[in-house]
Amino acid sequence: MTLAALRDKSPEAFRTISEVAAELDMPQHVLRFWESRFTQVRPIKRAGGRRYYRPEDVDLLRGIRTLLYREGYTIKGAQKVMREKGPRHVAELGRAAFAASVAPSNIVSFEEAQRRDEMPDDEPRHARAALAMLERAHAETPFVAARDERGKLEALLAELLELKSRLRAARAASR
Repeated sequence: MTLAALRDKSPEAFRTISEVAAELDMPQHVLRFWESRFTQVRPIKRAGGRRYYRPEDVDLLRGIRTLLYREGYTIKGAQKVMREKGPRHVAELGRAAFAASVAPSNIVSFEEAQRRDEMPDDEPRHARAALAMLERAHAETPFVAARDERGKLEALLAELLELKSRLRAARAASR
């Protein structure tokens, strides 16, 4: 099913697993796995085991996707958020992420999209997720680094930033 067909469908309509997988850009087996890990996701199962997701299930899946892929949570961490803040909070995260993804500010011209495809993302998704995970771990763990360790880390960061600027300069020179 095309994305245009998904948009034509009523927001209150039930969706099949293939429609939800296409909308979330996820394989179907991942959605089935999440059903086993997040009992709050309860699609209606019809004859032959065919799954139909309600709109609230889709929002919840979007929220789980946001927690795992954008926020960098593990399955256990996302389960903890679900337990502590509830499925409504997680579903709201999903609705907010979806609204942001279809906001007019994300619509670009064909030329802009081509230019973006040619240039690698400075901060890939997995790096942002890893950074978010580290920031959370740092906030949750009362850990004070020794001064020499901090100095080593700052030196390493400076070296990485220098390498990044050299890489940018090399890319600019090759164009």
